[in-house]
Amino acid sequence: MENKLNTYSTYALAYLGDSVLEICVRERLVLLGYSSSSSLNKHALEYVRASAQAEAVKRILPILSEEENAVFHRGRNIGHTNTPKSATVAEYRAATGMEALFGYLHLAGQKERIAELFALAYPIE
Repeated sequence: MENKLNTYSTYALAYLGDSVLEICVRERLVLLGYSSSSSLNKHALEYVRASAQAEAVKRILPILSEEENAVFHRGRNIGHTNTPKSATVAEYRAATGMEALFGYLHLAGQKERIAELFALAYPIE
């Protein structure tokens, strides 16, 4: 399966990883007891904004394996044509790298690693 994982486009990995991260965020917010849609949506933004993901990825970069680091860098180096006004180009690139990594891990069936990295990326304070 690992050989096949390297054949998926980085765009596709980031696309999938966006939803993987979204599920992690939603699960955490529900487990933390948020219940109204306005509260859930407000708190979700604290996780999914490109600037928040860029900060989160800084916390996990030191512990990534060589393979994970390579996937992150492939995602980070995608040529972006549209950057949201709420993020810098560097933040958006880092966020895309993180999404590609989580998409890759999901396809690799590494749910425990996803949970570990998410917990380190977004520690509960």
